[in-house]
Amino acid sequence: MMLSKRTFWRLLVLLILSGVSLQLYFLLRIAAMTVLAPQSTAFQRSEIRRIVGEQGQLAWSQSWRDDGDIANNLRRAVIASEDANFVDHPGVEWDALENAWRKNSQAKERAQKAQAAIQARYERAVERAKKRGRTPPPPPSVTPATPKIIGGSTITQQLAKNLFLSSERSLLRKGQEFAITFMLEGLLSKERILDIYLNNVEWGEGVFGAQAAAQHYFHVDAAQLSGIQAARLAVMLPAPKRFEKQPGSGYIQSRSAVIAARMGAVELP
Repeated sequence: MMLSKRTFWRLLVLLILSGVSLQLYFLLRIAAMTVLAPQSTAFQRSEIRRIVGEQGQLAWSQSWRDDGDIANNLRRAVIASEDANFVDHPGVEWDALENAWRKNSQAKERAQKAQAAIQARYERAVERAKKRGRTPPPPPSVTPATPKIIGGSTITQQLAKNLFLSSERSLLRKGQEFAITFMLEGLLSKERILDIYLNNVEWGEGVFGAQAAAQHYFHVDAAQLSGIQAARLAVMLPAPKRFEKQPGSGYIQSRSAVIAARMGAVELP
């Protein structure tokens, strides 16, 4: 069914108005965060639904702490680990994104070549078996290699995604992430962005925010975290659920030492 020209323009205007309204909604929500702490994030609500669906109950730990109640050790450690140029960049580091895209493309290409090599070996084995009158071997049961995805997101981008967006990967969602990132940077101070991030980021299954993480792993308040404790928490951020199961692993210990060594040079907002 063909749309009339008039109907087409009406739909286009409606679509534009809907997009503008959505951006205005994000803008007003972020403006409110200058004085009000967000009660929850899109990611947290998604996790609540998942945990309740899987476990039938909600094991959750989160408690907001203001700037003075979160150790500077943790603030420095997270910046050193996640976003070394946090104080200076405008929200997005284009060079880091380009570098991550290039490395991810290379990793994907290597994974595809490895899978193609496995398939080629299998097909040659089948041909040899047929020529010799033997039963062809079963198809390989190797799970296709999944390339490791390297992120190039800043702390502000991570906060933008966690506050409002889903985890899907698409150009439209990435574009919206950029828009929200610049809204955050334009309306909030770097200090406020870091505060909201530290109070809402995931540190384990149902463990959100600096206070919950400090209690869960070290049985202290967020204000009392030592340098090495803060470094260990910072190292966990890329994969908190995985590292929660092995908080004393060799990787955590070695990487924490690297972050602890960098903390002294970190500039706080």
